[in-house]
Amino acid sequence: MLSKIRTALIQFKVGVNKSANLLKASQFIELAKNKGGELIALPEYFSTPIYTFYNHAENIPDGPSSRILAENAKYHKIYLVGGTIPEEEDGNIYNTCTVWNPEGELIAKYRKIHMCDIEIPGGIKLKESEIVSPGDKMATFHVKDIKVGLGICYDLRFEEMAKLYRLSGCKLLIYPAAFNMTTGALHWELMQRSRANDNQLYVFTISPARGTEGYCCWGHSQVTDPLGNIVVSAGHGEEILLANIDGKMCDEVRQKMPICLHRRPNIYDTVKICDSDI
Repeated sequence: MLSKIRTALIQFKVGVNKSANLLKASQFIELAKNKGGELIALPEYFSTPIYTFYNHAENIPDGPSSRILAENAKYHKIYLVGGTIPEEEDGNIYNTCTVWNPEGELIAKYRKIHMCDIEIPGGIKLKESEIVSPGDKMATFHVKDIKVGLGICYDLRFEEMAKLYRLSGCKLLIYPAAFNMTTGALHWELMQRSRANDNQLYVFTISPARGTEGYCCWGHSQVTDPLGNIVVSAGHGEEILLANIDGKMCDEVRQKMPICLHRRPNIYDTVKICDSDI
C-alpha cells in the first residue's frame, strides 16, 4: 500500500568533533536502512553539539553536512530528514532542517521559526534569539502519498503551527528536537501526544542521546499515532526507533471522530465570553 512507510528515528550521542559526528551519522543511517528504513530522521544538532553549534555554520546545500546527507540519501535510496544544520546566509545564522530524496536531491528546507528564549528558576536559561535568526516559512514534502510537515524543537509548543500543517493536508509532523532535562521532564511527552491528538496525525520527535558535557539533552525520541498513543519511544542512550506508519489510520480516525477544523460561520460573532460566578 502506498500509504504505508517503514520509518527509523536515529538517536545518537553527538560529540565535539564535527567530522566524527558526520561519520557516525552515516554509520547509523546504514544501520537504519538495513533495518528496512524508507524514511530516516536524524536528531537536532546532529553534526555538532548545541554549545558549539553556531561556530560551525555552513552553506546549504554546499556545506559538508549537506554533502554527507545527500550522499547517504542517494546511496541508500531513502528519504532522509537531516536533523538540523547551523546554516549561514547573508550574515545570519539559522537552525535549519533539510530533507533529501532517494536521488540525493534537496526537496525541503525549514528554518526554525520559534526561538527558545526561556528562563526557569532552578532549571535552565537559554536565549536562542541572541544568536539565531528565525525563519519565516513552513515546509512540507511527500513520501509516497503521505504529506509531511516540519518543525524544530521549540516549534512543538505552538499548536497553531501544527494546525496549519493539518489544514494543508499533513498526516505526519517531524520535529528534530533537543529538550533539556528541565523541559523534557515537564512537557516532552505531553506536547507530542497533544499535537498528535489535536490534529489526528502522526508526530515524530528525534533527540540527540544524552551526553555528559555542556547542554544535556533529554533524549526519549518518540513516535506518536493519530490517537495520541505512543507507538514507540527511546530511553536516553543511543538507539534506532523503528515504526511502520499508515496514512489510512489518519483517515479512519478523522472519519470516526471528526473535528471541525474550520471556523463555523458566524459562531464566534454571537458567542460571548462572560465573567460570571456560575
